[in-house]
Amino acid sequence: MEYTYNIIDSNASSKLQLQLYLEEYEDLVCAGVDTNASNGLNSILKYNPDLVLINLGVDGMDYFQMVTELNQYMQTLPIIIGYAKSKKYAYNAIKSGFFDYWILPHNEFDIRKTILRLRKVHPKQGTPSTICLKSYKDYRYLDTMNILYLKSDNNTTDFYMKDGSVISAFKTLKSFEKKLPKNFIRVHQSYILNSVYVSRINYGKSICSLNCGKEEELPFSKTYKDKIDSLKETLSKTATKALN
Repeated sequence: MEYTYNIIDSNASSKLQLQLYLEEYEDLVCAGVDTNASNGLNSILKYNPDLVLINLGVDGMDYFQMVTELNQYMQTLPIIIGYAKSKKYAYNAIKSGFFDYWILPHNEFDIRKTILRLRKVHPKQGTPSTICLKSYKDYRYLDTMNILYLKSDNNTTDFYMKDGSVISAFKTLKSFEKKLPKNFIRVHQSYILNSVYVSRINYGKSICSLNCGKEEELPFSKTYKDKIDSLKETLSKTATKALN
């Protein structure tokens, strides 16, 4: 299972260095990068990342205020790691419940120790591989790996399966959005797709292609473009790119 993270850092050099170190870890996926507390707060509330890494060097106290503000909106805060050129903010970081505190410049060994401790202290739990569709006294269990995509049809949702069958559930698409594993992504008001089967992303036509024996094309909308961008980055990490 993956840990998603946000970086908040106004220093381009330290931000790039940190991103390069974190790319080594396949279970860490970048959800967003920001340069100040205000934008960082918005991104955290929007993407709900598992981990937030903050350069406290310039406006340190603004970030501690941001963490305090997060408590007003989130039941469970993300794991927070702070870093700076000195120990100036170390006490505040401990007091605010930070998971770790690094001294700049970034050190590969320090980052490795923190990630290993993160995995040990906060292990990722596997998401159930089945989903239950309940209709009156009828209970139907679907293996999520056999689902290609979901399509909204007014107040019902159609599940399009690998074998070509379509199964309907009398619930809205939104009701399934948070019950599905993280490989299911909302790309349109009417569609959630299983990213495992994505074979092509065409920005020109705003279409995602799914391949499972035969190719299916699903539209994506501007509202969900950030999720498409994240999907592209994730797929690119595991693919060998042939550049024209």
